[in-house]
Amino acid sequence: MATTWTDEDPAAYVDAVPSAVRRRDARTLWDLMERVTGAPPRMFGTSIIGFGEYRYEYPSGRSGHAPAAGFAPRKAATTVYLADGVGAHEELLAGLGPHTTGVGCLYLKDLEQVDLAVLEEVVRRSWATVTDGTFGQRAAES
Repeated sequence: MATTWTDEDPAAYVDAVPSAVRRRDARTLWDLMERVTGAPPRMFGTSIIGFGEYRYEYPSGRSGHAPAAGFAPRKAATTVYLADGVGAHEELLAGLGPHTTGVGCLYLKDLEQVDLAVLEEVVRRSWATVTDGTFGQRAAES
């Protein structure tokens, strides 16, 4: 079954995050993403707090939708989703501070150790790319 938007309350979800650091970071990211996107937070699946939406289509014809910006406070680290892929932000990420990456994921253990202005610019650029009406890929194809 495909992941989709739910009616779960994102504030209640954040309040229930066990780790105080992840809860604090979730609130910071919530404010940052809401400011950057102008979109309200919504739950996508069981653990992603998403802002806005974009649609994608694979060459096979399979298509779907995903948050245009989003994050998930996970046990090991907070995941920030970059739909256009982390490679598009290499130069900026060099100045972010401690982090690791996946194809479309940025993993942050403590937002107090990163440059939030850099993070905000990364989210802003990713948001602009996936919401300009021409982006129809997933991070792996970017």
